[in-house]
Amino acid sequence: MDAADQDLDHGGTGAGRAMTWFLVITSALGFAASFTLTYERFKLFTTPGYTPSCSINPIISCGNVMTRWQAAVFGFPNPLIGIAGFAVVLTLAAGLLAGARYRRWFWLGLQTGVTLGLVLICWLITQSLYGIGALCPYCMVVWVIIFPMFWYVTLHNLRRRVIPFPERGRDGLDTVVALHWFGPLLWYLVVGGMVLIRFWDYWRTLL
Repeated sequence: MDAADQDLDHGGTGAGRAMTWFLVITSALGFAASFTLTYERFKLFTTPGYTPSCSINPIISCGNVMTRWQAAVFGFPNPLIGIAGFAVVLTLAAGLLAGARYRRWFWLGLQTGVTLGLVLICWLITQSLYGIGALCPYCMVVWVIIFPMFWYVTLHNLRRRVIPFPERGRDGLDTVVALHWFGPLLWYLVVGGMVLIRFWDYWRTLL
């Protein structure tokens, strides 16, 4: 165990200002989207004839999404997962703003959370596009932020040696960090392309 590992285990590690504010902003957006979607779902199921504010047309319609089984894959509304998960990240980020330093197990817990979140969102994207055939605007807010959150948490943990990484690959890691914007850009291009292609017959009627 080198000095950096000892410092991580005993004194913990913080995060840079940019990383901290990134976590604050993205987790706050995710929490707001999840909370709003939960409210809309509650109103939809308790108020006869209610039309959710995010139901704009046949394609962009969270009402069509919320009534499907995929919207409660674990037996309760999916947005509740977002409320809990993003609240945890927001609390962590607030601690970083105050100067907190977290130990390895804490950062590994965050890594596990964002990784599982990304896996779930990838599945929900495919279900929304190819199973349900509709888009939920509030869900798409989470689509926008979940991969960058996973990406930057992973890069942070690799750089700070939270996740073991061979020393001979450090130069390659530094290159990836220098080009950190490419990962999120690729995500947006792939997901955006999937949405464009899947609903192209509808989009072209708007042109």
